[in-house]
This record gives sequence, structure tokens and C-alpha cells, in this order.
Amino acid sequence: MLGFRRLREAPAVNDETGGTLRSEVHTMKVAGVLMAVMWAAGMLVWAQQESKSDTKSKIVALEQACNQAYKSADTKALGSLLDNGIVLVNDDGSVQTKAEFLASIKSSPSQAGSQEQQVVPESMSVHVFGNTAIATGVFRAKGVEGGKAYSRRERFIDTWVLKDGQWRCVGTDATPILH
Repeated sequence: MLGFRRLREAPAVNDETGGTLRSEVHTMKVAGVLMAVMWAAGMLVWAQQESKSDTKSKIVALEQACNQAYKSADTKALGSLLDNGIVLVNDDGSVQTKAEFLASIKSSPSQAGSQEQQVVPESMSVHVFGNTAIATGVFRAKGVEGGKAYSRRERFIDTWVLKDGQWRCVGTDATPILH
């Protein structure tokens, strides 16, 4: 502000076009400030888009890691990806805690190494909202249940939250596609 006051108090100096040096300096300062603000805003938008893109890629990789760990019954890997307070809603509507889910994988002898047990993602999209990411999509599940083979498609939604610098899955839901 003081710089503008001093500029206003300075005597006007006419240039060869009849204008004043004082008004040109003021216009240049305003233009410079506007350009700096526009540049900063552009950088902020670019950084946010870049960050969202990185987060989406990270969540897709974590989803793939979950699927691989599930397929190979790697409860240690799954345990590191799932939050302790996770709520898992199964395709039959039942709800499991993290401990119950990991115990069910350990107790299923056909889970590990079985060629019949598969979870194959068909599609996935990730939406990022700050420190929360929502992964939605469709997967195909194949396996044996009660001695009978099954193959079904299900729609899923997984919620990931960034906690202490690590992405953790805090909620998951699977719903059979009946049509």
C-alpha cells in the first residue's frame, strides 16, 4: 500500500504519447499481480489433478494386491491392506469384521492354490475425495461352494482412507448381478 501511495503522490511525468508514467506503472503492477495469481491457480489445479491421478493408480494397484492376496489366501498381505475397523458386507448380506474375514480365509482349505477359486475384475473406476477413495466395478467369481461349482458376476464398492500415510480399505460391499 505504501508503494501505491508514494506513486500517487509523485508528480505526473508525461511520456511522448501524452499519458502519464504513473498510470502505466500502476497498470503494469496490476497486470503482474493478476498474472502471478493466475499462474498460482493454474499450478494448484494441475497439482490436484496430478495428485488425483496418482491416487487413482495407487488404489487400482491396491485393489489388484487385495485380489492376489485373496486368491493365494495370504492373510498377512490382506491384513496389512485392511483397516482394523473395516466392515465387509458379503454378497449374501452377511457382515464380517476383519478378524472374521481373515479367519474364514485361513479355514478354507480349497482357497489356497485352487484353480477353481478365482476373483477376476472385469471393470473398475476410482473416485477420489481428498483422503478418501471409492473403487467401484464388476468382478467375476468362480469357485466351489458346498461341493457345487459356481460362477457369478458381482458389483463391488470398496472405500479406502488415507491413514497415517497409508491407504487402508475401511469398507467393502459385493452385490450379485442377477440380470
